[in-house]
Order: sequence, then structure tokens, then C-alpha cells
Amino acid sequence: MLTLSHTTRSYPRLPYQKIKDEALGKRYQLSLVFVGEGKAREINQTTRNKTYTPNVLSFPLSKNSGEIFISPSVAKREARKFGHSYNRHVAFLFIHGLLHLKGLDHGKKMESLEQKYLKRFG
Repeated sequence: MLTLSHTTRSYPRLPYQKIKDEALGKRYQLSLVFVGEGKAREINQTTRNKTYTPNVLSFPLSKNSGEIFISPSVAKREARKFGHSYNRHVAFLFIHGLLHLKGLDHGKKMESLEQKYLKRFG
């Protein structure tokens, strides 16, 4: 199950449910929230004691549930640096957050899976 909400005006329409099901399984319950920069910074400060505005944050709630917060305005600024369109970069950030919820850390395995899912869904 995927619950999608937003506090921003817009966000890309992507196959979030399909990507989530592929990465975490159909039984995983995920909350995906698109937030503005202020809210993203506030969540980062409160939960991680970090003062910068993140592009994506992911939090496992249990073995089969979690939540992801994405800041579309940060993603939009970053997209060019990565050679991505805005939609592709949001897809990348979503996939990145999913893989963290799956228990992966940054590294070759995570990068390989990010590319696999981007190729399939990006």
C-alpha cells in the first residue's frame, strides 16, 4: 500500500506504487510525502539534528512500513547537476529512499539497484 500526500503545489506524476512494489513488495506500507524546503529542513533538524535542507528523507517505522519525504524544489535545483530531467531526478530520489528503507547503505550495491530501477521506471 502507498499513501501519497503533499504540502507543495505540485510534484511529478510517476508510477510510485509500481516502483515501491518492485523494490519493497506489495505488502510494505509506505507513506510518501512531498514537502516544501522549510518542512524538509525542520524534519531533518528534528529527526537527525542536521540543519541543511535535504532532497529526500526516509524513515523505517517497522519491518513492513516506512515513510519518505521528498522536497520537489530541491530536486528541481539538483536535477541538472546529475544530468537528469526533473521527473527522472525525483524518481531517483524516491528509489534512493526506498533502498534505504530496504536496509541498504550508500555503495556499489545501492548504486547498481538505483540504475536498475531507473532504467525500468525512469
